[in-house]
Amino acid sequence: MTALKLSALSACGIAFLFSSCKDNSSGYTTWRVTGGSKMAQHYSSLTQIDSSNVNQLEVAWEYHSGDADTASHSQLQCSPIMVDGVVYGTTPKLRLFAVDAATGKQKWIFDPKGNANKFFWNFIMNNNRGVTYWEDGDDKRILYCAGSNIYELNAADGKPVATFGNDGKVDLHNDLGLDASKMYVTATSPGIIYKDLYIIGSRVNETADAAPGHIRAYDVRTGKLRWIFHTIPHPGEYGYDTWPDTAAYRHIGSANSWAGFSMDEKHGVLFAPTGSAVYDFYGGKRLGKDLFANCVLAIDAETGKLKWHYQVIHHDMWDKDLPTAPVLVTIKKDGKDIDAVAQPTKHGFIFVLDRETGKPLFPVKETPVPTSPALPGEQPWPTQPIPELPVPYARQTLTDKDINPYLPDSSKTEVLNRLKTYRYGNMFLPPGKQPSVILPGFDGGAEWGGPAYDPSTGIMYINANEMAWVMTITDTKTNAPGNETFIQAGQRLFTNNCMSCHGADRKGTGNNPSLINIQAKYKNNQIDTLLQTGRRMMPSFKQFTPQERQAIISFVANDQKLGAAKFIAPKQVHDPYLDIPYEMAGYNKFLSKEGYPAISPPYGTLNAVNLSTGKMVWRIPLGNYDKMNPDKANPTGTENYGGPAVTAGGVLFIGASQDGKMRAFNKRTGKLLWEYKLPAPGFATPAVYEANGREYLVIACGGGKLGTKSGDSYVAFALPK
Repeated sequence: MTALKLSALSACGIAFLFSSCKDNSSGYTTWRVTGGSKMAQHYSSLTQIDSSNVNQLEVAWEYHSGDADTASHSQLQCSPIMVDGVVYGTTPKLRLFAVDAATGKQKWIFDPKGNANKFFWNFIMNNNRGVTYWEDGDDKRILYCAGSNIYELNAADGKPVATFGNDGKVDLHNDLGLDASKMYVTATSPGIIYKDLYIIGSRVNETADAAPGHIRAYDVRTGKLRWIFHTIPHPGEYGYDTWPDTAAYRHIGSANSWAGFSMDEKHGVLFAPTGSAVYDFYGGKRLGKDLFANCVLAIDAETGKLKWHYQVIHHDMWDKDLPTAPVLVTIKKDGKDIDAVAQPTKHGFIFVLDRETGKPLFPVKETPVPTSPALPGEQPWPTQPIPELPVPYARQTLTDKDINPYLPDSSKTEVLNRLKTYRYGNMFLPPGKQPSVILPGFDGGAEWGGPAYDPSTGIMYINANEMAWVMTITDTKTNAPGNETFIQAGQRLFTNNCMSCHGADRKGTGNNPSLINIQAKYKNNQIDTLLQTGRRMMPSFKQFTPQERQAIISFVANDQKLGAAKFIAPKQVHDPYLDIPYEMAGYNKFLSKEGYPAISPPYGTLNAVNLSTGKMVWRIPLGNYDKMNPDKANPTGTENYGGPAVTAGGVLFIGASQDGKMRAFNKRTGKLLWEYKLPAPGFATPAVYEANGREYLVIACGGGKLGTKSGDSYVAFALPK
């Protein structure tokens, strides 16, 4: 029996018997936790579907929620769970459902909107990537986040558990140690259970006024806060003295664990990845290494006390959040089995750390990186940790030879001429006013879908984005208070808060929508609601006064009547930490004039890495840009979101790709064995489980990203009966 299975079985000896314990002791045959188990391995020991018969898969059932919103490009990124013959998941509008695992027939559905205004509720939706199950005997509950609330429901009927928090919900704005009522706080990834604790991270703003990204544990039964871990240390806590400004903890936000957790239940250790501190692209207000931003944290799950940390980016200036939960693995090194933590990154590395100490199991070199030219007031960290092994799974730089060969000659010339005006050739170039190429891009490398790990072989399977982006820094726009019209004030506020996502020309950037002619879609009062609530990837701006919101509306809706009026700046307490002198001009992909990637393929890959040796086993493109490249035999790969699942049957399953296909690969060779065109792209991680003696593969088909159509369904596949 492997060390992994021994650990899982030992976990069942604890006084409380909870869900993931059952999951691990059953030999990875169920999917009671997002990611398959609390070890975040995306692994199933089922073998009914194997490499010899996977090409016979057929649709067993499809569940439609009926609430996709094509006009607003709704998304569905939930990896469902299966408990005792019931599949639980969420819909595009964040309703939580329970369906029969063998038939897809709905048992119940919970709508967190309740009696709230429908239009208002439609705006407060966040992306949801999973739900959490807890049980103690006959007491069985489901927890998930919608808007800013954690909801707890009875797993049998979907009714709120009245004794949890305030009639079944807990507001994430609370319990942060400050007034966060006007801040944006939600959660996209599911929390994790330890005994009777529900441990949750958060998604917060990425602007200077962001809420702190502290990790919290709540009592499952009562909703009371049991502990909090400060990701930006407070006085007297370890790491506090690493901040040159001793008051930074009162003002600097984010450093949040938005990507989910893993858990060593036997030893009671929570593993948490964190993102960057704000402001993402200028660190003049947060000099130093910025602990605990961009770290893998090992935390005592019972008490919230830090055991160890490992920082993968010092003083992040590129928004290189750790994008996925670390995977708990066992590697062979020097003839010994070593329990480890494997953390993929957006910039294409896997850090393999000793699970007990946090020390790297392969050499990591603090490597000198460019520190100039840097923006005034910025102090880039002079080195960054570069692991010798495992090998990178994504391109990390480019040359002028890497222009897209599919482009017409005129476009190749235009792209090359543009590239000559950019800075490139090192992924740690300091941000500046001269554009720089970001590769891997802002969306990775690795993304939130996370990798799969096969404990029987020690191989990790990880999909990667290889899209180049371009970063440009501009001066923050200021006008003298009291000397602005509404439309001038709106332009200033838009530039300082909205431009990075929607572009200086308001035509949208990256995966963010255009605001041109927004007045044809929404009335001014509806835009005002959106500014107060946020929506999916857009944070809320509750901190704006009504007058400031009206100023933004006058600018984005081109309201000349309102815009010509004199704007009187609101009197507010001045916080110098919010005076960021520079802004990132937008999340802009490096594209040709045709809208195709400017660099050569692949643009998305699927990689198999042996974690014991650190070597690549195989690497293939994932997906194809059919319009650009009709040659299906030589796919280009596409951008991809969502992760893989691997089975003991020799099969690796993954959706994720922009072309909207579900695929099965031979896990040993990377050979394509089967593919199926989904009703909408499966930007989610699939689940694998057994019900009534039949093995099922289920994926959420939500689309909505990358210009794809939105969907509302979960599709389940199985072999013919």
